[in-house]
Amino acid sequence: MTSPSNNVKWQSRLWARIQYILPHHLISGLVFRVTRWRAPWTTWLIQRFVKAFGVNLGEAAKTDPADYPTFNAFFTRALAEGVRPIKGEAHEWISPVDGRISQIGHIQSGNIFQAKGRAYTATELLGGDKSLAEPFKDGSFATLYLSPSDYHRIHMPVTGTLREMIHVPGRLFSVSTGTVAEVPRLFARNERLVCLFDTDDGPMAMVLVGAINVSAIETVWAGLVTPSPQRQVGRWTYGGDTGLSIRLERGAEMGRFNMGSTVILLTAKGVEFDTAWQAEMPIKLGQRLQASEIADEGGVSTEG
Repeated sequence: MTSPSNNVKWQSRLWARIQYILPHHLISGLVFRVTRWRAPWTTWLIQRFVKAFGVNLGEAAKTDPADYPTFNAFFTRALAEGVRPIKGEAHEWISPVDGRISQIGHIQSGNIFQAKGRAYTATELLGGDKSLAEPFKDGSFATLYLSPSDYHRIHMPVTGTLREMIHVPGRLFSVSTGTVAEVPRLFARNERLVCLFDTDDGPMAMVLVGAINVSAIETVWAGLVTPSPQRQVGRWTYGGDTGLSIRLERGAEMGRFNMGSTVILLTAKGVEFDTAWQAEMPIKLGQRLQASEIADEGGVSTEG
């Protein structure tokens, strides 16, 4: 008899193989349009989605599904005031999102752990520029997965000044656990938006990774960046002689996914994330990544 775990692995493997031949951008483009329709069945669809995925609308600024004119307006909903307090001191790094930890730890000589037996390099992730990846060679990383039920706005883990934004075109593989375990270098293959900041602890990269159904990523300073007709790397610089100075405080909104995906956080050497945080643990916006306060909601406390 085949065990349930073997069935799950087989299904994940099959789904991953199918994705190689799917028209990722065509599918995601259709989802982009449909989720922005002002349709008479929008409220019904939101209600079904809330029930199917266990969305906690009680935490949202608007708790009535009828208050959202489109499905995307619901998906990118704001939180009610005060439901995600920012924990710790001003210098402590916090989670930038609600979600689940996919992986967390040290960057080993430029290599970032993806899943068992799989890794990719910081150079690949940041678009192929070795000079951009060098400061992160022995730093820390956190890969944070946002499920369909999560809040989908992204906030600053620490105060920073924007230095550069890079759009890296690519595929749109699913970022589910099963696909991440099956597709080599997935996060370095998917379309992504790299945001580089200067912080008091050195450079920081926030990488917003697209996925199937998630070709739309935006930031608070540039608006909607993807989808883009450009199929080559795009780069924008800030500060210095550009006249564009963008500084965002710890906890401030910096962007959002129009549908869900993954954020990868890279730090310079010297920033240490608490080892109590482990893969598959839930995490909330505002919880400290550096302190031994694992989680008020759904995590495992390490405090006595």
